[in-house]
Amino acid sequence: MRAVVQNDKSRASRRVSRASRATTALAVAALAAGCAQGENQSVRGAPGQQAPPARAVDGAAKAREARAALAAAAKRWKLDKVPLTAPAPPAKKPEIEAREGFEVDGQEEDGLPPVFTTVPTKEKVVFLTIDDGAEKDPAFLRMMSELKIPYTVFLTDEEIKDDYGYFKKMQARGITLNNHTLSHPYLPGLSYEDQKREICGMQDVMEKHYGKRPVLFRPPYGNYNRDTLRAAKSCGIRYAPIWSEEVYVDHWEYREWDQDLHPGDIVLTHFRGEDDWDGTMTDMVRRFLDRITADGYAVARLEDYL
Repeated sequence: MRAVVQNDKSRASRRVSRASRATTALAVAALAAGCAQGENQSVRGAPGQQAPPARAVDGAAKAREARAALAAAAKRWKLDKVPLTAPAPPAKKPEIEAREGFEVDGQEEDGLPPVFTTVPTKEKVVFLTIDDGAEKDPAFLRMMSELKIPYTVFLTDEEIKDDYGYFKKMQARGITLNNHTLSHPYLPGLSYEDQKREICGMQDVMEKHYGKRPVLFRPPYGNYNRDTLRAAKSCGIRYAPIWSEEVYVDHWEYREWDQDLHPGDIVLTHFRGEDDWDGTMTDMVRRFLDRITADGYAVARLEDYL
């Protein structure tokens, strides 16, 4: 009887050994197959994740596409060079104060909106601002959109009321619309109440048609007095930027003695066309971009620094 038991144990042991060897062989074969397959396939991340190399390749491809599109737009609009791209906005906003000599009595004590011509920055950027709204050129909208050029607008109701929709399209492209009074008067010649009516009245127009009451205001002609800034503050205005340079379709005008650009300069132009200029809005933009690009400057968004 003992011999029979031992034989049974021996046969069972051999079966287990054969099964173990088979399992091991299968595991080795599967491992080999996986390695061979891996040699022909890209590395994958865990389920639900994208591998870093794929992200890097994807990001680089998009960057190349964006550069190519910008170069094509620059060629289409006949620029000398592709416009430079502004650096990222500052993490800490610069402190904006009234320019020396541009203050009014009670400027700091009353917390009046500062009048300034340049934003404090060491970056080679300038800020393009456009006033009134008389010319409504569809080509200008396309040009600025295709070239990815930021700009800031100061609107006068008398100039835009025939086509509020044009500036709605502008706003939809991310452009900030701001206050330039109802009728573009010489404000220092008006009483405080009349100045307030011009500024607050334009705030009402902006809210009605564009959904926002601006915090930026530019006094017509760059002229103002203490009542102007008091009225502006009462209407919700925080800043009153004017300009360092003004660009036309055929020339530039400068505020500073050196007749040159500086980091952070605010540049003024107007919505004008061939009725007023020897050229169009797109001609003016071309001249502006060619000049600043040649000097190593990019256009930044004014609101990102305020």
